Amino acid sequence: MDNEEMPKIDLSKGKSKLSTVDRHFMEKLEKLNIERAIRMKGIRRANRYTGCGLFAGVIAIYTYTIFAVKQETFLDDFEIPETISTEEA
Repeated sequence: MDNEEMPKIDLSKGKSKLSTVDRHFMEKLEKLNIERAIRMKGIRRANRYTGCGLFAGVIAIYTYTIFAVKQETFLDDFEIPETISTEEA
């Protein structure tokens, strides 16, 4: 039992050996698998659009924040108050 893998089956050669019920279920599973693959493509596409939208939103918020902080001028006009000496009194 060195080989734990299932043996590969060539369906073109062995299709005649299968019963009609087995062939019917195989065709049904193939159809379901194709439908699932098509559905997954749509989900993958939607996920890409959502990711791009979120990325664009994050970049926009970051850019706006940097731009808004550069416009802050409240510290530009700040003057240090003169100290009042207590000796004059």
